Amino acid sequence: MKGLVLEGGAMRGIFSCGVMDVLMENGIKFDAAAGISAGAVFGCNYKSKQIGRAVRYNKKYGKDKRYCSIKSLLTTGDLYGAEFCYNTLPNELDIFDRVTFSQNPMRFYIGATNVETGKIEYHKCTNGGKEDLLWMRASASMPVVSKPVEINGKKYLDGGISDPIPYRIMEQLGYDRMVVILTQPKDYKKKKSAALPLMQLFLGKYPKTVRAMKRRHLIYNAQTEEIKRLEKEGKILVIRPEKPLGIKRTEGDPVKLEKVYQLGRTAGTKQLKRIKKFLKKQ
Repeated sequence: MKGLVLEGGAMRGIFSCGVMDVLMENGIKFDAAAGISAGAVFGCNYKSKQIGRAVRYNKKYGKDKRYCSIKSLLTTGDLYGAEFCYNTLPNELDIFDRVTFSQNPMRFYIGATNVETGKIEYHKCTNGGKEDLLWMRASASMPVVSKPVEINGKKYLDGGISDPIPYRIMEQLGYDRMVVILTQPKDYKKKKSAALPLMQLFLGKYPKTVRAMKRRHLIYNAQTEEIKRLEKEGKILVIRPEKPLGIKRTEGDPVKLEKVYQLGRTAGTKQLKRIKKFLKKQ
């Protein structure tokens, strides 16, 4: 079975949007996709078949204080305004096609970190409705600048804390031909976060999540090394930027976002023949 794996990385995810749009334009279909953080909130547009939507609304609203601002953080506890991002935007300003999302047989999985356990939990999206959007929000809720998101009595934060690249869940579910879209170049090594003291302050009542944050760089680097091995063995196909994308995690400049989007389109176009051949393998 064919699977698409989407790393997060906040606005670096616009690179993934460029890749995905090229794949959609060329009729590339997957049996399932799994996304973490930005990979979840942008990747949902693959299932709803909305080419160009993610880069369009990010360019248009990236500097809108309702979308992302210190004011939002101070007044609501969320740097990215939950009401605007997960209600006003998808329901009024740039409509999320829930009908197509529901009808598309491609499965879509979202991962978020349970703050009590510090471990990843996955949700299979169904209709793009309220619960699915809550999981998208939870998956993309960065620690310190976001409140934990409550779903069915449990609280969640960014899936990247505990499972940065969701390829193992796809393996477990039986997807044996995976295309993995990363947002960092091949030689990238994550370092221990300098913000750990701040995270300990904000997340002190969730010690297991703090522990996961302390190990996050080790988990990420181990995953990228395993991905390189699987790539070398021909078991997965990886699309990644050739060099650092050079944008902030909260980038709102439409010119910079468009540049990163075009880098993704170029990378997707360059790999298109390989992807088609890879996905045809039995």
